[in-house]
Amino acid sequence: MKILANDGIDPIGKKILEDAGFTVDTNHIAQEELASRLNEYDAITVRSATKVRKELIDACPNIKAIGRGGVGMDNIDVEYARSKGIAVVNTPAASSHSVAELVFAHLLGGVRFLYDANRKMPVEGNTNFGGLKKAYGAGKELKGKILGVVGFGRIGRETAKIALGLGMDVVYYDLFEGPKTLTLELSGNITVDVPVKQVELKELFAVSDFISLHVPFLDKPVIGKEEFALLKDGVGIVNASRGGVIDEEELLNALNSGKVSFAGLDVFENEPTPREDLLKHPKVSLTPHIGAATNEAQERIGVELANLLIDSLKK
Repeated sequence: MKILANDGIDPIGKKILEDAGFTVDTNHIAQEELASRLNEYDAITVRSATKVRKELIDACPNIKAIGRGGVGMDNIDVEYARSKGIAVVNTPAASSHSVAELVFAHLLGGVRFLYDANRKMPVEGNTNFGGLKKAYGAGKELKGKILGVVGFGRIGRETAKIALGLGMDVVYYDLFEGPKTLTLELSGNITVDVPVKQVELKELFAVSDFISLHVPFLDKPVIGKEEFALLKDGVGIVNASRGGVIDEEELLNALNSGKVSFAGLDVFENEPTPREDLLKHPKVSLTPHIGAATNEAQERIGVELANLLIDSLKK
């Protein structure tokens, strides 16, 4: 059997598949060419770049499995594929900690103005050192502040654990009833249960000093004009979930008015060409959709994806 890893796969995952008797092709095929070429394969793995929609599924009846290296599967018509007897698998646990750490890279950089200092120091550092020191001298600590986590799946919970470890309080919103405590793993195999509080979304917006979003994009933004009005003045927001979860026009308005003190963005409405005024805004910390892009996460994703595909294709 042949597998097309169209958006790549970690070498360890590739080896696992090959050791199980599969041929793995890691050469990327452009989206517009997939319909004519995918029938050469029995399965395809993707990340966020390649889309596997109904039209492609219909054009490629040879496909028996679709694997998504990562959490969200909004680039795959999952239910339609499964209705055709195609196995669809993903790796929701493998990248959770990496994404959570990136959230805190944005948060820690945000409260100490690193995103702006790194832009201005090379330009003004020699001529305006004292002025920059004064401008960035009103930083904040995260300890003792409230983090609101919107979406309390695997990534949301990993994010909450880091917050608790830093001495923050955590409130969260989720569609389903969630836990009242999270277990933190300390050194020496010591664990401790720390309380978290599930609240309604409006309450989360009202009480949170910082907000981290971990939900898929549905039919409208989670934070739009009405929701921005509910937020605390000076709130910091991080979106490492999906573009469109925040209304970017309203975010810019909130940044300009001071309602939002800073935003950390790893995802954008119009990827891979985000709007220029957002990219150049002095209160925005930027990364190019790299939440799961750590060596450790990619290895875990490769191993988990390989084993899921083996189980699916050998049934």
